[in-house]
Amino acid sequence: MKKICFAALFFSFILPYIVAAAEQRIVAVQGFGIKPYEESLKGFQSVCNVEMKTIVISEQEGTEIIKSIRRIKPDMILAVGVDALSKVKKIKDIPIVYLMIPNPQSVISKEENITGVNMNIPPEKQLGLLQEVLYQVKRVGLLYDPSKTGFFVEKALYSSEKLEIKLVLKEVHNPKDVPSMLDSMKDEIDIFWMLPDTTVITPETVEYLFLFSLENKIPVLTFSDKYLDLGAMISVGIDAFDIGRQAGEIAKEILSGTNIKNLPRVDARKAVLTLNLKVAKKLGIRVNNNIADTVRIVE
Repeated sequence: MKKICFAALFFSFILPYIVAAAEQRIVAVQGFGIKPYEESLKGFQSVCNVEMKTIVISEQEGTEIIKSIRRIKPDMILAVGVDALSKVKKIKDIPIVYLMIPNPQSVISKEENITGVNMNIPPEKQLGLLQEVLYQVKRVGLLYDPSKTGFFVEKALYSSEKLEIKLVLKEVHNPKDVPSMLDSMKDEIDIFWMLPDTTVITPETVEYLFLFSLENKIPVLTFSDKYLDLGAMISVGIDAFDIGRQAGEIAKEILSGTNIKNLPRVDARKAVLTLNLKVAKKLGIRVNNNIADTVRIVE
């Protein structure tokens, strides 16, 4: 009898918390229904498995996203991609966790209800991996728009000093200036570091960049595998599933009662390095053979 009473007493205390947890819901807003976004959501749900409603902006033509979110009354909003964060950042009274965004600083500033995971791999990790692949690299060229990627370049400068790498930097404010700026670097750099900077990277500048690379035998380090087919030699990309896991860990803390103000915005923690050997051969670049098993190889 005592055991029955104890069990009843235990469940009378614990049941409200179980029910409360079960009732927690998240609205995931994503710009498009693309594979990397879907992978990140799978990663998120592998860690934070609560009720989730997904809204794909590209499939909601004419729908007022904010009103749709308000009707659902979620405990949290998950913003997947730049378009999603741009839409939901107007909401100030619901915690927002973002992911799959390369430069969130260009979308948000000091909003106190927003945190998340940047798509950026920390510059120290990128430069460290670069040194493992190309141990002869000492001078790295970089074009950037301070309003887009200035924060990242500041971190990169600090990291490069520790690794004894010289960064050759030039500011860009107009894509039309990119070709001439690249040409001015050709005798000063061993490799060009391509950042996800929308002022620097356009269809026209990308075409010129890879022509510049081939003509001057200067390899390109990029942020996405898609540029390997166009002429980049190395990419240091993200693992979308793991970024989702990171966001899920943050969400769990918020849903458990941690104040979002105490959870800083963080970089992606897992890097995926891919090497295009075909491009390396075209450029006459010697690659450190000792790291061949630790990177993805494409030919």
